[in-house]
Amino acid sequence: MGLASNIVAGLIGLLHVYILVLEMFLWDKPRGLKAFGNSQAAAAATKVLAANQGLYNGFLAVGLFWGLLTAGAEGFNIKLFFLVCVAIAGIYGGMTASKKIIYIQTVPAVIGMALLFLSQ
Repeated sequence: MGLASNIVAGLIGLLHVYILVLEMFLWDKPRGLKAFGNSQAAAAATKVLAANQGLYNGFLAVGLFWGLLTAGAEGFNIKLFFLVCVAIAGIYGGMTASKKIIYIQTVPAVIGMALLFLSQ
């Protein structure tokens, strides 16, 4: 289960790197417009806010990668903390922006947490 929990945490980290790229660099480009269902005008008006949001997603990714590189109980705690952060961010995003965020962020994070605890 340890390998499975690390794979899931790594995939969630990679997902958040992708979200960072979408929000910081592609927000007003065709891929970003499609991913978030924005018009060009809405994207232009919110570009700075999206870049800030993307930076926070990058912090989540870095935290998960840090946990993967740290052994023992400390690594467990770091991964758990950042998986909880991802889950909470997904719940908030699902309540305020789009329900699909729950499936994209919260569900994988909860699976990651379950696998993390099963690996103990």
